Amino acid sequence: MSAQTDHNDSTWTTDLLIVGSGAGALTAAVTAAELGLQAMVIEKGHLWGGTSATSGGTLWIPCTRHMAEAGVPDSPEDAFAYLNDLIGDEVPETKLRAYIENASKMLHFLEDKCDASFRCVQYADYHMDLPGAKENRSHEPLPITARKLGRLYSTLQPMHQAAQAFGRVNWTIGEARPMITKRPGWMWNTFKVMARYYLDLPQRYRTIKDRRLTAGNSLLGQLRVALKKRDVPLRLGVSLKELIREDDRITGAVVDYSGQEFTIKANRGVILAAGGFERNQEMRNSNFVTESSPQWSGSQVNNTGDAIQSAQRIGAELEFMDSAWWAPSMKLGDEDRARPMFVERALPGCLIVNQQGERYMNESASYHVAGGEMMRLHSDTCSTIPSWFIFDARYRGEYPVGPLLPGPPETDGLVKASMKDIMHRGQSISKLADKIGVDAAVLEQTFSRFNEYAEKGEDPDFNRGVNGYDRYYGDPRSEPNPCLAPLVKAPFYAIKIFPGDIGTKGGVLTNENGQAIDTNGNLIKGLYAIGNTSASVMGRSYPGAGSTLGPAMTFGYLAAHHAAQS
Repeated sequence: MSAQTDHNDSTWTTDLLIVGSGAGALTAAVTAAELGLQAMVIEKGHLWGGTSATSGGTLWIPCTRHMAEAGVPDSPEDAFAYLNDLIGDEVPETKLRAYIENASKMLHFLEDKCDASFRCVQYADYHMDLPGAKENRSHEPLPITARKLGRLYSTLQPMHQAAQAFGRVNWTIGEARPMITKRPGWMWNTFKVMARYYLDLPQRYRTIKDRRLTAGNSLLGQLRVALKKRDVPLRLGVSLKELIREDDRITGAVVDYSGQEFTIKANRGVILAAGGFERNQEMRNSNFVTESSPQWSGSQVNNTGDAIQSAQRIGAELEFMDSAWWAPSMKLGDEDRARPMFVERALPGCLIVNQQGERYMNESASYHVAGGEMMRLHSDTCSTIPSWFIFDARYRGEYPVGPLLPGPPETDGLVKASMKDIMHRGQSISKLADKIGVDAAVLEQTFSRFNEYAEKGEDPDFNRGVNGYDRYYGDPRSEPNPCLAPLVKAPFYAIKIFPGDIGTKGGVLTNENGQAIDTNGNLIKGLYAIGNTSASVMGRSYPGAGSTLGPAMTFGYLAAHHAAQS
């Protein structure tokens, strides 16, 4: 059903208002419609899908039928043991268990009722040393064709170039991993991916956009199709201004549409699903203890914390505002967001040093851990902001680094200008040190120590390549450790990197149903918050790939159920 318009043209009426158009928002809207509620989705941008659409589209979901079919059975007890050990008492047990018990229900609902399709991938949890850790909890959406979206495809938030092969070709996790890490069959896999793209001749004559949707574009595409079938309106260019509170309940919102103020009455409440505050410098300054910038974020540019601030103004409690989904990132001047370094750090033949020229972390650790170390360790004596990602000519010839495709040093002149601006090159370690302003003696000592360990395939300083996740993106040809190889072949390269993020973790404090809690510990009736607008159910941790989208969609599902019963 469509939302109604009152006789007063400046007022719209619906049962459930959902602010934002990412994966959590659309899951909530589809669930609400399935339960018989009239829902309305508003998005302040002129494209729908949010950061979810630009992401890898992976969901961290325990205890699914896909895991059982893959021969990796899971249990709520194992999932809770893992999360509890990782998160501790930062998040109430009731909320953790609500997620564990309902995440698979949400996924199966989308498959059974909304024609969505997923598969689990052999992706290790990020902390495989902890009790209850497993592989296969990460699920990716199956590819779909843009034809399913029809005209809606033109307003879908496109994939970021960093999440595509060669900056334009969509790929799945199963396709990306062998292509990047040179696993057996990678050449044939690469041929198939590229052939599929270039043989779509009608599309190639029109645009470079890939009609085969994968990752976040596939996820949001499937949800949008389900929304369309249920006649749920999604209004673009509508910005949240204020929440409306009547007596002790949130009953709607004041919004801006094309410069005109409208009131949206929401009989069952409002779900805030508008992302975090990573693009708001003032909020970053107020909450992060260390230097940070929106320019280092990999999220889309509309995430300025509007929904969080609106909830705070009506008394909502906030939590984890000092935390984000950290990721070491490089920033190219011609792109509107940073490029998180998910894979490059795990491959053999590279290292990361601080401004003093010293290693200070396990480079292959999860991006959240690595980015967090950059933030945590930054000081006058250990300046990690920015740091330097360093690799040699052998690495240069084998692996991609952001938009830098593998190739011999002779091709450096063909590198795009914005990449040249951040890439430094030296024919020796000392010359590279001079280029980046690092003490040459210290850097040479760092190289010597690292290379000695790499030759043996061990890293006693930081245990690189020991954790199962470390090895996921390693090169199996590098023995005995797929994450380690000495840097010995000139020239040597260095790229400046920053402690970026893929979104903030702090937001509105909520309970197990996604209901907002005020500063006195009381529920705010009619107000829900999910995704990065809410304080993460994962606390300050990052259990595995999809720990943002999985909870966002699960608590969207739960919030819609609670609103339908209220």
